[in-house]
Amino acid sequence: MKNGKTIVHCIILLLTITVIIAFGVFADKSRAKSRPGYVLKMSTQSADTSILVEGLRAWADAVKERSNGDFIIEIFTSGVLGSDEDVIEQARLGANAAIVTDGGRMSNYVKEIGIISMAYIAENYEELTKITETSTFREWDAELIENGIRILSYNWYDGPRNFYTNKTINTPDDLHGLRIRTPGSAVWSRSVAALGATPVAMNWGDAYNALQTKAIDGVEVQSTSAYSSRIYEVNSIMTKTEHFQLANFIMAGEKWFSSLPPEYQNILLEECKKAAIENAGKNLQSAEDYERRMAANGMQINHVDKTPFIAAAEKAYHELDFIDIRDRIWKEIGKGTAD
Repeated sequence: MKNGKTIVHCIILLLTITVIIAFGVFADKSRAKSRPGYVLKMSTQSADTSILVEGLRAWADAVKERSNGDFIIEIFTSGVLGSDEDVIEQARLGANAAIVTDGGRMSNYVKEIGIISMAYIAENYEELTKITETSTFREWDAELIENGIRILSYNWYDGPRNFYTNKTINTPDDLHGLRIRTPGSAVWSRSVAALGATPVAMNWGDAYNALQTKAIDGVEVQSTSAYSSRIYEVNSIMTKTEHFQLANFIMAGEKWFSSLPPEYQNILLEECKKAAIENAGKNLQSAEDYERRMAANGMQINHVDKTPFIAAAEKAYHELDFIDIRDRIWKEIGKGTAD
């Protein structure tokens, strides 16, 4: 009788252990399933409330939905992951990081791609997009891949850039002697210099104080940033030269990208491009609204004939040896070349 009870107790104990092990395995699988299989850390210098970041979040949501939660994009705003240069190098080395960048920075790896940031290379977003879809641009894209860089999408857009000053600007001659803040790469600074101003490279976050202290005389920037940074408080005139069409790229590392399953590569690329198109439309609508708000705050909106500015921009193309490249691209998109 005693032996029978012992056997029963052993059977119960074994069953209990089996249930516990089974439950533990199930729990482990459930926890593993709840964790995303892939995470991309997306860096941008833009503020958390910017329209660009709104677009990045829409992209992240679409990728999460299509991957059933297995692929997560984490958005890091205001440069909290570090400088653009640091994030770019981390991505090239294989980190699961990406960043909003532009042709100027990518020209450090493929010089010619910087032309997308030159003055008057394109008239609007549609023309800008056509340029990035040319065979010439695809050649540069392949070169970037060889340099460890994967551009997920070229068609993010932040609108045209204009001059903000306290002096009335009607022609390039009116910009002579004015110290204008601009990004530091050659394609930006040479273009601004060709248009008549003295380019001053500094972080955008320092521009407002520099205007207050008269360290600079003005800035050139898109309306969305001008309004959010309250530039109308320190510059009274916006001159609508629309000299740069601000193309943004989403850049990741090729080493990390190539490690993804092909299905997820396609999801990432497809949804990035879709989100960019939608975000561009929102940016353009917001730019018009922000200009009205700046005017309501006393800023004068100066509409000018862009012809003399377009002619002046030629100097930068010659200095950077971009004339032939520009004409080749324009031919590919059916745009007439300069005389």
